Amino acid sequence: MYACDSEKQSHIDYLLRKRMHPASINLYITIIRVFYDYLKYEENVDLVNPVKRNRRLRVPKPLPRSLRDHEVEKLFEAIKSKRDMAMFKLMLRCGLRVEEVANLTIGAIDLKRCRIMVQQGKGGKDRMVYISQDAHEALTVYLKLRSRYRIKRVFLVEKGIYKGQAISVRGIQKRIEYYAKKTNIDVSCHRLRHTMATQLLNAEAEVETIQDLLGHNWITTTQRYCKVSNLKVQRDYFKAMRNVIQRSAQPTSIHAPGPE
Repeated sequence: MYACDSEKQSHIDYLLRKRMHPASINLYITIIRVFYDYLKYEENVDLVNPVKRNRRLRVPKPLPRSLRDHEVEKLFEAIKSKRDMAMFKLMLRCGLRVEEVANLTIGAIDLKRCRIMVQQGKGGKDRMVYISQDAHEALTVYLKLRSRYRIKRVFLVEKGIYKGQAISVRGIQKRIEYYAKKTNIDVSCHRLRHTMATQLLNAEAEVETIQDLLGHNWITTTQRYCKVSNLKVQRDYFKAMRNVIQRSAQPTSIHAPGPE
């Protein structure tokens, strides 16, 4: 057991050298802290718990995972609902969060200019996103179907006692869960955003552009996609290496020394 903070830190360093995952170390430390609390409060042992609360190792966030092209194709082939098609196209092509899709209003959409004003997004920020051709088509088809409803929210419940009312965030999530089960694809609303970011990066879009479209406060958040976008890394490598080899293959001109 730990007699002091330095002893505890030495043990943590030892566990890290043993390549134990930070989450496992945090659990290990928590168990020791609870044991000290038990001795102090249940067994009345006179001691000071050397494991402070909220002292935890930083656990690295998992890298975002994107869908592969054949998974995207399979997913949207399974979607027959015009509403669902429009909702999930906006996530995949415009990078909208599930909350932003649920709160989207008719007035925020400008089909002529192919853009959407996302109001009060994450962090209370407004931003402009743009509508791709396939997302525009899907949205246009759906808007024609729901034109008789006067409610401001775009996406509405289609069945049951809540028919005609705005669909909730959980309602949208249930729909993507339905398609995930139907297609046997590990997909979520957030993963559609990840897919958009990765596809744009692979298509040579600047990281700053993707940051604006996704509404990230910090570019470091967007830069995480660079770590998983192996296609762009591969393409950049071979492109650069071809240039290196071509330059290396060019004969170096040697000038004969002139008469002295």
